[in-house]
Amino acid sequence: MKKIVECVPNFSEGRNVETIEAITEAIRKTSGVSLLDVDPGKSTNRTVYTFVGSPEAVVEGALNSARVARERIDMQTHTGEHHRMGAMDVCPFIPVANVTMEECVAISREFGRRAGEEIGIPIYLYEESATLDYRKKLPQIREGQYEAVKDRITTPEWKPDFGPAEFIPQWGATVTGARGFLIAYNVNLLSTPNQAHRIALNLREAGRGSDQPGLFNDVKGMGWYVDDYNLAQVTVNLNNYLVTPPHILFEEVKKQAAQLKVAVTGSEIVGVVPLDAILLAADYYIEKEDLFVLEEDQKVRLAIERLGLNSVAPFDPKEKIIEYIIAEKPEEPLAGLTVRNFIQEVARRSSAPGGGSASAAIAAIGAGLGSMVAKLTLGVRKFEDVDAKMRTLVPPLHEAANALIPMIDADTNAFKDYVAALGLPGETKEEKIFKEEQLEQGLKKAIDIPLSTMTLGDAAWDAMVEVARHGNIASRSDVEVGARALEMGIWGAYKNVMINMADIRDEAYKKETLARAKAIKDRAVKMSAQVLEILENRLV
Repeated sequence: MKKIVECVPNFSEGRNVETIEAITEAIRKTSGVSLLDVDPGKSTNRTVYTFVGSPEAVVEGALNSARVARERIDMQTHTGEHHRMGAMDVCPFIPVANVTMEECVAISREFGRRAGEEIGIPIYLYEESATLDYRKKLPQIREGQYEAVKDRITTPEWKPDFGPAEFIPQWGATVTGARGFLIAYNVNLLSTPNQAHRIALNLREAGRGSDQPGLFNDVKGMGWYVDDYNLAQVTVNLNNYLVTPPHILFEEVKKQAAQLKVAVTGSEIVGVVPLDAILLAADYYIEKEDLFVLEEDQKVRLAIERLGLNSVAPFDPKEKIIEYIIAEKPEEPLAGLTVRNFIQEVARRSSAPGGGSASAAIAAIGAGLGSMVAKLTLGVRKFEDVDAKMRTLVPPLHEAANALIPMIDADTNAFKDYVAALGLPGETKEEKIFKEEQLEQGLKKAIDIPLSTMTLGDAAWDAMVEVARHGNIASRSDVEVGARALEMGIWGAYKNVMINMADIRDEAYKKETLARAKAIKDRAVKMSAQVLEILENRLV
């Protein structure tokens, strides 16, 4: 899965259009980066940029933008309402998808190191990246703002983590680090601003003071009235949606609003949101209401409806959910073909696609047929007595079928590393050793792909047996074909594991992998026979 990191650098310039655009272009032109938002403010004299990309790309994007700021921003003449201490004032890195907080800490430190060395600017670490407790929070580091940097930066207590320990008048100092994803979230109320603020005080972490803390951690908030919407809002920053997610806050606002006898009319997410936050909301309502929702797009729709995210402005998932904004069409030249074209591609005079890709396709069809029959049984009045069981059987079959589809192309691509290793030089002893190591790794990859196909197919068997036992008997032949196709797909993948194993020199890997593959292959034979026997003996 692709790793996605968000970077939100804040620059101390919100009025000079040329400078704002120059920084924008520096980010936009960085390979592997997607610029999501540019938000300049004239009164604050500050512009917030939001972009996402791979760990390597976001570091480059942040550095490229800082280089432009170094040339164009002069803090000696800067004024504005927002607190600030540097031209690039703060540059946080946030995990979005398939990235840990620890990885983002490493990313922020890499940015800090390179910014200090390559641009020559002072860098402080904060939040999860901080090295000293007394300068962990941004207000601690930024105390006294730009004007205080001159005297503080030369003291031992305030020596920067990276870069020169000296005052650079044009720049000041920059703070970078890793933090959780911040969701700006508003809940709409048909109430007075005082009532909205009363609820916000009950919910936010600070509460009404140290003696009356609020209900939720990592939440900042207040109540206000929005003239454009003609309604009040509980407006919050959810500093860590894994601690306090939007749906939990929304439900609590509804509860407290009911006590005040005021109506909740939906909510809004300001800016963008990770897919995970939306799916967490969907899963909450699915469990709460005992619903059966399988497809991701339907889960997203459920979350949008339950949270009322369309209430004040359209919530378009393609424009609001980060993963959808930057989504790229999957590279599946084989799986993306029509059935006719795929068969013709297999049939032409070429070794690829071959038996491995065909096996993945056959196994996917097998699991898909089981999924089909389970879905045809689910929700039918005649089969209400097995409805609950079908709800548990559909997901593993549905997921297995979909997970096997990418393996069609993966198998064809499996030999790329091995073929590349064949072209390595092998004249010297060192070159020969390196080449042999790369050939071995290439072969292991070529083995691991069909082994993954076997493993994914194997995950469908228990559900397939239960569908044979309880599914719509009118679809009996579909389950039979599905079982034999799944067995055949696994057997074909097994043969690909075996044929590539001959040249493996790692005996421990060979022994373990062969044992695992044989166990899956033997289980496929057993489970397929069990499915056929069950259906042979079923009367209804």
